[in-house]
Amino acid sequence: MASLLSPSFLSSLFPSNPRRPSQCRRHGYSSRLVVSMERSDTNASSNRSSTAVIWFKHDLRVDDHPGLIAASRSNAVVPLYVFDRRILSRFTDEMLELLLLAVNDLKKLLNDYGSDLLIRVGRVERVIQDIVKEVDATDVYAEAEVEYELCQMMDMVQDAIKSVSLLYGNPQVNIWNAPLHDNMNLKDLPSSYRDFKKLNFPIMSPQLPPTLSSVKMNLNWGSMPSMDDLRSFLGNNPPKSQVDWTSIKEISAETILSDSQFLSSNMNVNGRIANPKSGEIVQKSSYKPSKGKNFKSLFAGQGKDLIGGGTEIVLDALAAYLRYLEGTVRDDWQELHEKLRNAEIRQGASFRSLFGSAFSLGIISRRRAYYEAIKYEKERNAGFLSPFGYSTPTVAAVIETVCSMEWYWLMAIKGQSITKEPCHIRIWRWKGYLIQFTVVGHEGPAVLLVHGFGAFLEHYRDNINNIAENGMRVWALTLLGFGKSEKPNVIYTEIMWAELLRDFIVEVVREPVHLVGNSLGGYLISIVAGLWPVLAMSVVLINSAGNVVPGYSSVRFTRERKTSGVTRLGAQFISLYLRWTIKSIVTNCYPTVASRADDWLINEMIRSSNDPGVEVVLESIFSFNISIPLNYLLKGFNNRVLVIQGMKDPIADSKSVIAMLREHCEGITIKELDAGHCPHDECPETVNAIIKEWVFSIGGKTLTC
Repeated sequence: MASLLSPSFLSSLFPSNPRRPSQCRRHGYSSRLVVSMERSDTNASSNRSSTAVIWFKHDLRVDDHPGLIAASRSNAVVPLYVFDRRILSRFTDEMLELLLLAVNDLKKLLNDYGSDLLIRVGRVERVIQDIVKEVDATDVYAEAEVEYELCQMMDMVQDAIKSVSLLYGNPQVNIWNAPLHDNMNLKDLPSSYRDFKKLNFPIMSPQLPPTLSSVKMNLNWGSMPSMDDLRSFLGNNPPKSQVDWTSIKEISAETILSDSQFLSSNMNVNGRIANPKSGEIVQKSSYKPSKGKNFKSLFAGQGKDLIGGGTEIVLDALAAYLRYLEGTVRDDWQELHEKLRNAEIRQGASFRSLFGSAFSLGIISRRRAYYEAIKYEKERNAGFLSPFGYSTPTVAAVIETVCSMEWYWLMAIKGQSITKEPCHIRIWRWKGYLIQFTVVGHEGPAVLLVHGFGAFLEHYRDNINNIAENGMRVWALTLLGFGKSEKPNVIYTEIMWAELLRDFIVEVVREPVHLVGNSLGGYLISIVAGLWPVLAMSVVLINSAGNVVPGYSSVRFTRERKTSGVTRLGAQFISLYLRWTIKSIVTNCYPTVASRADDWLINEMIRSSNDPGVEVVLESIFSFNISIPLNYLLKGFNNRVLVIQGMKDPIADSKSVIAMLREHCEGITIKELDAGHCPHDECPETVNAIIKEWVFSIGGKTLTC
């Protein structure tokens, strides 16, 4: 099994005996001994003649690479990158271009260090198994993962390696990571970010690249594929149904609404124009280099809006970003400063927007970015750090973004190790952000549960398993910005959340679902059903947000969302107010069974309210647009819409809601309950029975894609 190279901060996740395998693989790969190799007080295989295979995935660098440092202690090192369809299919064409640039740069760097990068194409577990046999590897090193599908791949790699029997026994698998904080035990990790910051754990410094063995093995090292090669590999005669299914993501909600004449022609966020096809913000640069000058841009990809290349380019771009206020004569830095201004849709948002892809591919580590920001801050302040904040908004953006990313990574790692939660948590990465979800059941129709504003997937704590027990597969996820899912510095809109749900169905569920949503979740699933009807078998609205508008053809939708100092102050006030009054607010939503507004529910809401980025989410309250009426969105779902309405809802006039739905929505079924705003949690047995009967009445047959 994996050798013990781990720091104390992650020891709580794993068995006290490092050579005893984990007894449970439900959250991902077994024996997940996450290791950080800065301290080497071990008796690892470096003490004997050894060969190490280091599997690069989303860690495409030699700088600050603990796995490479540990592997360098072996007599021979075989760096490996595998172009695996399961990994590549997760990337857009733009990300594939950035991937190729980063892998190519990594290969050149390793050549400079006297090594090379072995390039292979295929299923990674088979490739690694073959390489281990070919080079008689004693160790395999790989970075820790939190995403469920990647954890499954790690399991497969471990199983494949276990089947390899060499003269000295089985190769050891070493899982590493590069944590930002030192001397931290996850068992003692506070659930509140506010409490976590009070502990003031020391920050770990990034590590320099190691000296690699000069022994270069006689191998067929392979050659780098081109972009056309990857497209051909990924598009090698896929089934037509799969092409049609995945192509659903290619057209944005705005495009569909525009075609339906619902969308205002002025699609913008804080004055920035949206791409008419994708709906993404177009960062049009007005910068033009000096006449007669040619310069090498720091950007790459189809839109030339993302930092692209290897670590050296990314660090140069980071230096330019941090020094934004200083000005520059360099054309490439001026171009970056222009894109920074375009990407700053709200304060600090530009950093993740420009550098997010570099973090996703591991071209730069979080602690390297933190270190560079702090170093620059000290340069500006004669070697000191002010207790009153950072001297430039760019330094603040880097520090706050990196610390936020680290927190949600820690939460994801810890969440997968906890067995006492109502649901077994998995992680899905959407546009680089960590999203929590769960699934229960192995057969039957697919059901997706979507929570309301301020809630999380565990709000369906007494629905998920019960519904699944009756021959259904039940998914639930925590939307971006809520619960323990990530809360990045972005503009939150109902369209963004609807597109997240669309992508979750396409990428994770992979078949049409029965959509169930409470409150805001009800409105979001209505958007999904209305804009991408092929994804929905039926729609179940539980005290849904949204309006019914007679003569809806005159309603116009605009994507324009603005933030300001006023909205930020408003969000801060709401945040403080909710922390003091959340108990009474939630209890009022449970008028029939007030005991269901229990300490667990309240404490989890309070915990979430202290997460980094929560005030950005609350700003969305001031810009919600629910002008697309429910009767428009659901007009094609005759006899496939169920409304479960708590008639004692303190937030809405349930009698008026029901009357409007009956009058203007054809073919809907309505169930009136003696409950408040959250009937699914206030009277779960009743709601579960209604949903199960409904799904089976609609029919459980689905077309798996």
